[in-house]
Amino acid sequence: MDNNLPNHRASDQLQDTRFISQLTTNTFALILAGGRGSRLYELTNFRAKPAVPFGGKFRIIDFTLSNCVNSGVRRVGVATQYKSQSLIRHLQRGWSFLDGRLNEFIEILPAQQQSSGEQWYLGTADAVFQNLREIRHARPEYVLILSGDHIYRMDYGQLLAAHVAKQADLTVACIEVPLNEARGFGVMSVDADHRVTEFTEKPETPQPMPGSPDKALASMGIYVFNTRFLYEQLLRDAEDPQSCHDFGKDIIPHCVKRYRTFAQNFADSCVTEPGKAAYWRDVGTLDAYWAANMDLVQVTPDLNLYSEQWPVWTWQPQTPPAKFVFDDDARRGIAVDSLVAGGSIVSGSTVRRSMLFSGVRVHSHSLVEDSMLLPSVDIGRHCVLKKCIVDKGCKLPEGTVIGVNPEQDKQRFRVTEAGITLVTKEMLGQPHNFR
Repeated sequence: MDNNLPNHRASDQLQDTRFISQLTTNTFALILAGGRGSRLYELTNFRAKPAVPFGGKFRIIDFTLSNCVNSGVRRVGVATQYKSQSLIRHLQRGWSFLDGRLNEFIEILPAQQQSSGEQWYLGTADAVFQNLREIRHARPEYVLILSGDHIYRMDYGQLLAAHVAKQADLTVACIEVPLNEARGFGVMSVDADHRVTEFTEKPETPQPMPGSPDKALASMGIYVFNTRFLYEQLLRDAEDPQSCHDFGKDIIPHCVKRYRTFAQNFADSCVTEPGKAAYWRDVGTLDAYWAANMDLVQVTPDLNLYSEQWPVWTWQPQTPPAKFVFDDDARRGIAVDSLVAGGSIVSGSTVRRSMLFSGVRVHSHSLVEDSMLLPSVDIGRHCVLKKCIVDKGCKLPEGTVIGVNPEQDKQRFRVTEAGITLVTKEMLGQPHNFR
């Protein structure tokens, strides 16, 4: 090989990197984080779904925010509404590190009844419409609309590059889902060039993918708009008295019929390890929430939290390391196949296949299996917990047994179809006084 010849491949890669970097710099991301998450039941009585703890030390919204920061999209607005104080506090503590001098920020946008009708957000499109002033102030070329309540890793730079390459007005990120689960999504059909030809929000009879009769192409709730085009569509939608003011129900179906609307498969922009399938989870039910967390305690989980190339950022309390005490045959503090956060103490008890968030105490002679203990949970002596989700700050009295007799548990707690038991302070008759 002639060493004097130019390295065209390296040059092309540098140009591609600069191209994507310019796109992300010129993008404003708006994260819709105002949802209640009603299918999580009492777990969202005092917090919005994006603020629900996940993975031993994170909140659900941390994954979307980390995708933004890691992708280079560092002008971000977070639209909040339902019981948002816990979420706002987390954002203020953990996401104030961007440098405003470099025009980088994560700005909290609580619902303020800013429109002339003086109303809360009526739908996803209305939430963006009511924050148009903030988008205009940022003067971006592209607007990235995101949901704050899913678990996934995605390079938004790749999504933006595909949007520009297709000369699209609107790009919808999509994922392949089993056909029997597609009724809960916006389902689309595409042509050979990935242009969307049809879009239906939560159809009764989802359209299967060509060549894959058991799968459908579903919207992830992630959209890229050319900014001027977004303004036009939101203003038009706001004036339509028949509209639900929702992207999936109104904006996207309208655009598919009239403008250049393309789909980008999540597999083309997901961030994952070699040999691993694209990872995306909707943790909107108690069973799905428990399953996604329990996957993380496996030897080789589907989601690798230990990646240094694509870290998940968050705020966490300054706590000492986790501690395991006593080594007697009848009183040994151990945790096997488990994640245990800082500040936790397992004292003479056994923890198996479980996740302990920060500041958890498990006192002597207790057994915890296949369970999630959220921050500051205190498990008394001689307790047994199996397949439980114990909410933040709960104190279980000595001798408590949960997860062994479902019929008995149903009298005090919430038990799901899959046999997962949710325990909250209110169910225990304890005051809700944690922050």
